[in-house]
Amino acid sequence: MVHPQPSPSPSTAQYTQQFLSSVLSQRGPQSLPYSEDVKWLIRNHLLALSEAYPSLHPKTATFTHNDGRSVNLLQSDGTVPMVFQTVTYNIPVVIWLMESYPRHPPFVYVNPTRDMIIKRQHAFVSPSGLVTIPYLQNWVYPSSNLVDLARSLSHYFGIDPPLYSQRRPNPNPNPNPNPNPSFNTGSGSGSIRPAIPPRSYPPSPYGSGTITTATEDPNEVYRRNAINKLVENVHVDVEELRKKREVEMEGMFSAQAVLRQREEELSNGLREMQAEKEGLEQQLQMVLMNTDVLEGWVRENEGKLGGNVLNNVDDAFEPSDSLSKQMLECTAADLAIEDVIYALDKAVQEGAIPVDLYLRNVRLLSREQFFQRATSAKVRAVQMQAHVSSMASRAPPYAV
Repeated sequence: MVHPQPSPSPSTAQYTQQFLSSVLSQRGPQSLPYSEDVKWLIRNHLLALSEAYPSLHPKTATFTHNDGRSVNLLQSDGTVPMVFQTVTYNIPVVIWLMESYPRHPPFVYVNPTRDMIIKRQHAFVSPSGLVTIPYLQNWVYPSSNLVDLARSLSHYFGIDPPLYSQRRPNPNPNPNPNPNPSFNTGSGSGSIRPAIPPRSYPPSPYGSGTITTATEDPNEVYRRNAINKLVENVHVDVEELRKKREVEMEGMFSAQAVLRQREEELSNGLREMQAEKEGLEQQLQMVLMNTDVLEGWVRENEGKLGGNVLNNVDDAFEPSDSLSKQMLECTAADLAIEDVIYALDKAVQEGAIPVDLYLRNVRLLSREQFFQRATSAKVRAVQMQAHVSSMASRAPPYAV
């Protein structure tokens, strides 16, 4: 009894994924003749088949149609297990994914080795090896898939095995030869038994309608096994290297995020300092301009009063224009009214004047103070506008 094959190793599964992704993503003359909208579904079908039946391996090969036209197609080559008389056998098959797959069923061929023959007049397998089971005839897109197809093949092959062992010639002469030397019979039962195929099988170009088999060279098998082992070791090393590089990249990405955050903080700080610098420069320019104005006023009024400055302080200041004079008068009147109101408050608190007289005078003084302050505000606005215009006229033109 042949034990069921183990699940594919992670390296084999990863290689299968990479292989399918590579061949299905090719463009141009080398691309496979499948519709773009179903290539992802084809990939999933083959991956699921390889996972469920590790003995079936996806590959590309040239399929020759009956009209002589050759096309490069995907196939799944390997063995399908079947149970016959409580014994498990592996039947070599090739599953061709035609150009119209998966909207139409694949072509399935039984792939006998040199020591096997196809059962004559088989219910589901033609002499050329073409399989026609009900699952293929009732194929429905998109629910039908390759995993269910392989299960159906195992079921129908177990009911009626398609291959039988062909007995090799005996090098020792037998005085009583078997009357039917082409088949391996059971122990005295006279019935032929199903074939137990070898572990691996050469591909067969069924598209051209011929069956080609060959005996594998042990040296070739050893060389292929050594190459497979080397490839598996390389895949393991590459996977370990990839994990190390991923850890290093994660660290680099974290450092890059911290550096980017610090760069943003420094940029914000630099912008704030630049704005503060511009504000200080504007204030400095304003102070310098005011200094120039005051120095000019001092030069103009220096020596006008001579020694009388200390004796008559009020005469030391003279309004430069009518607006300044009006501003000075309004401010003086406002402050004088403020002093009178303060004196009235003290007088009424001490009982020097009656309350009704206090209220009447405060009301008159407050009205007068309101008008003085309103006039001061208007004069101040006009002076500010005139000051800005004067600064703009004296400012040097910008260099182009």
